[in-house]
Amino acid sequence: MDNEYFAHETAVIDSDCQIGNSTKIWHFSHIMSGSVIGKNCNIGQNVVISPEVILGNNVKIQNNVSVYTGVTCDDDVFLGPSCVFTNIINPRSAIIRKGGYAKTHVGKGATIGANATIVCGNDIGIYAFVGAGAVITKEVKPYALMVGNPAKQIGWMSEYGHRLDFDVNHTAVCTESNERYELVDGNVFKI
Repeated sequence: MDNEYFAHETAVIDSDCQIGNSTKIWHFSHIMSGSVIGKNCNIGQNVVISPEVILGNNVKIQNNVSVYTGVTCDDDVFLGPSCVFTNIINPRSAIIRKGGYAKTHVGKGATIGANATIVCGNDIGIYAFVGAGAVITKEVKPYALMVGNPAKQIGWMSEYGHRLDFDVNHTAVCTESNERYELVDGNVFKI
């Protein structure tokens, strides 16, 4: 275990965790054995990181989030307050399915809004933006803007988190960064 991170005195950190430098773990959070947390992460209050979860660098997790076994997050992911991951597609109390956890991958720079639900097995593309309260029931494309229940794609987002407005030439410019994007065959690419 790396000793160059901060953990509030009420946090519980099991043995056999990997925690990167400059990570902060706040009140009443539980980091379970076998989890891997990168550098410069911020783990909010009352967060559970389950065994075998992998978080990249600079991941920000707001309060009241449980990241279950089977979930991996790349660098720069933002998980909003009380967002929900599942890991079994058909849970039943009387049936033990621990060997059947579905995997969910959250791509670099993606944002998942407050109270959103990610049904297991549905990957989230790089820089995708899942709106507050959305319920993800299918794979999310890179840069996609998803809202609603079940979530539907209503547009595209830049890496800086601004909605992209594509012109007749299928190009768009981020209003903050001036980075350019192109829409090709239903997919967005930074150019």
